[in-house]
Amino acid sequence: MLAKVFSGTTVGLNGVLVDVEVDIPSQGLPAFTIVGLGDKAVDEAKERVRAAIKNSGADLPPKRITVNLAPADLHKEGPAFDLPMAVGILLASEQLPKVGTSECLFIGELSLDGSLRHTSGVLPTALLAREKKLKNVFLPKSNAQEAAIIRGIKVYPVENLLQLFRHLSGTEYIEAIPVTKFSSLAGVGTAEFDFSEVQGQESAKRALEIAAAGGHNILMKGIPGSGKTMLARAFPGILPELTEGEALEVTKIYSITGNLSEGQSVVRTRPFRSPHHTISRNGLIGGGTKPMPGEISLAHRGALFLDEFAEFPRHVLEALRQPLEDGIVTISRAAGSVSYPAEFALIAAVNPCPCGYYGSDVKQCKCLPGAISRYQKRISGPILDRIDLHIDVSQVKAEKLIAAGVNAENSKTIQKRVQNARNVQLKRFNGLKTKNNAEMSTKLAREYCKLTPDEEKLMRQAISSLGLSARSYYKVLKVARTIADLGQEADIQSKHLSEALQFRPREEHLL
Repeated sequence: MLAKVFSGTTVGLNGVLVDVEVDIPSQGLPAFTIVGLGDKAVDEAKERVRAAIKNSGADLPPKRITVNLAPADLHKEGPAFDLPMAVGILLASEQLPKVGTSECLFIGELSLDGSLRHTSGVLPTALLAREKKLKNVFLPKSNAQEAAIIRGIKVYPVENLLQLFRHLSGTEYIEAIPVTKFSSLAGVGTAEFDFSEVQGQESAKRALEIAAAGGHNILMKGIPGSGKTMLARAFPGILPELTEGEALEVTKIYSITGNLSEGQSVVRTRPFRSPHHTISRNGLIGGGTKPMPGEISLAHRGALFLDEFAEFPRHVLEALRQPLEDGIVTISRAAGSVSYPAEFALIAAVNPCPCGYYGSDVKQCKCLPGAISRYQKRISGPILDRIDLHIDVSQVKAEKLIAAGVNAENSKTIQKRVQNARNVQLKRFNGLKTKNNAEMSTKLAREYCKLTPDEEKLMRQAISSLGLSARSYYKVLKVARTIADLGQEADIQSKHLSEALQFRPREEHLL
């Protein structure tokens, strides 16, 4: 007898419907065959499904069982097809009635005792079910909260195969969990440090506030011990809250990579990723046989902190060029290509030379001129040109260190200003894919960053004196727009442009 149930897999961040067809003919030698371009985990499902069915008290027919995962030309990976295979076998062997299963989607990995394990990629699959108008989604109980955020479907948390068997048989019902309201979820995030703990560095704090408000990239240069890393670690504490749409984007990425913990619903705090400088290109950008997101995608809608920026391999940094510009990364392999979002604020910290003390007035640099030049050339001009804010972090004066905590503004106060500025931007870009000032296209920058004749004159002088490229010119306008938003100003003024220009390097190099 033939039976068919629905399941799903992911291609990139999007769910793709998979038909799980099970055929058990009346004749033929006992066998269990899975076809449909599955990987090793799919092929090994035969043993998990066989044991789960028997240990749940059902019968595995001693006949030829053929399972087809359609479409056959789509590569299938992972153990998420265990549950739909088991249900399909029970339907095809007439141990379960077929009534109502045409509106159901099943996903989950089975243990040998029939219980369901936590499974990756549930959120994109739940979104797929709503798109395909499948009313009921059966999934592992540990994944239920992840899918409960999606309106328009009923989510049934399943503990084991026996419980699902009884539900589909009509003898015992599983209660669908209520839809989780996004506004009811806690979104409080904690940073490693508070800005009030950072002594001095008012200019760097102001630059980070602007970066958080507008989603801008920032480069901090300074000698060791000046507070660059501490400032960056405090940055998550001033980031604005995620909107519902942004939270779903981030959660989809974390869902397919298996970074959501059991029972977690959605990611409510903006990501802050800090990979080590020994990271590979694939680890940072994404890749693999089956292309998976890298650190830049895991930092989507949040921040990516690259400490010791010049210590990263040159080819790894150069791979950041296109994602920094486009906010998306496309990974191509022989089997096809996938795209992942990568809208993040880059925070880079770098020393001025290998020993770290070039230009310092507290300790003499011991590096040879050639070593300093080679060190600085590790970061190319095109990468520097894509960074909006350049700031020198100087040594903290003794009197400020001794007067610890005096009149220091805390992260919560700064975060309120950042949130108000971001609310202005959300209203400005309502209905557009653009979410903040840093993401504005050239067309949008012309529309929302209009200048008076006096301000145009100021920018002409700046282009001439600073040697601004076309990209740098528009970055200055975007930063000025963010500064105006922080001040709740409707129009960009000369004072906003002047402050934005202070964060451009005097020449397009580290020094």
